[in-house]
Amino acid sequence: MVRINLLPVRTNKKKETAKQQVLIAIVVFSACVVACIAVYSLTLAKIATTKQEITKSEKEIAALKIKIGEIDNIKKLQDDVRRKLDVLNQLRKNKTGPAKRLAHICDSVPDKVWLTKYVESSTSISMAGVAYNEELIAELMRNLMATGDFSNVELQVSEQYEVVGVKAKKFELVCSLKTVPAAPPKEGGAPKK
Repeated sequence: MVRINLLPVRTNKKKETAKQQVLIAIVVFSACVVACIAVYSLTLAKIATTKQEITKSEKEIAALKIKIGEIDNIKKLQDDVRRKLDVLNQLRKNKTGPAKRLAHICDSVPDKVWLTKYVESSTSISMAGVAYNEELIAELMRNLMATGDFSNVELQVSEQYEVVGVKAKKFELVCSLKTVPAAPPKEGGAPKK
């Protein structure tokens, strides 16, 4: 009978199979390492890109905050201008009132006359002051009548007064306010004669 020894063949096959399995394991492990490195690199690239976008967005937000601050300042300035314009419009509306009268009084007071008191009621005004002489008081009264705002200018009191060794006249005036008739509404064209 013929005997065949198959043991070395089997062991050789086992060795080759083991070598192939080790080689396959190394290739698979290497492929996994390469795949992990590739995924890690892609993730790092995405993180870097996201960080750049965040930095860019933060810069844009800072620039927008500056612009918003400027816009807020502009709005505040606009509100200030509106308030000032409202005050100016109100002053223009009230221009015919006390401010105009006080300006006329200021223009009417001659040199060497000083007003020390001014009281205005609804239709009358009383003033007091000091002047060097009676002629200056009379000139003040004529000037007040000439403004057109006052009528019935009367001297209430005129008495001798001494200030630091200089003789002067102390006086008190009373006058009435002239009522200005309301202007008739303007119609188109020139008024007819």
